[in-house]
Amino acid sequence: MMLLKAFLVGGLLCMLGQILVDRTRLTPARILSGYVVAGVVLSALGLYQPLVDFAGAGATVPLTGFGHLLAKGVRGAVQCDGWLGALTGGLTASAAGITAAVFSALICAALFRAKAKK
Repeated sequence: MMLLKAFLVGGLLCMLGQILVDRTRLTPARILSGYVVAGVVLSALGLYQPLVDFAGAGATVPLTGFGHLLAKGVRGAVQCDGWLGALTGGLTASAAGITAAVFSALICAALFRAKAKK
């Protein structure tokens, strides 16, 4: 049942993003940034954690989940380290994901050659 919930919630988030790409003049970069900011805002309001509890990876894997992770890291670091945690908490919480993304990009860049669009 958890797989179905993850698929539905993740699919709805992706479908909303695709609708924004198709129906608005927003650039993909603005939509992606908006998803991260939405995750931070929803997390700050306490609305995103129930979605994570319900859908698991369907809510944590999309970019809104990255925003939630940043907000959660900042919240925890501020409780432990005070206001200095506001600067370090998000990076500490997301370091593994950022490292994996950079490493994957490096591997892809080494294995494949870019081609000019025609």
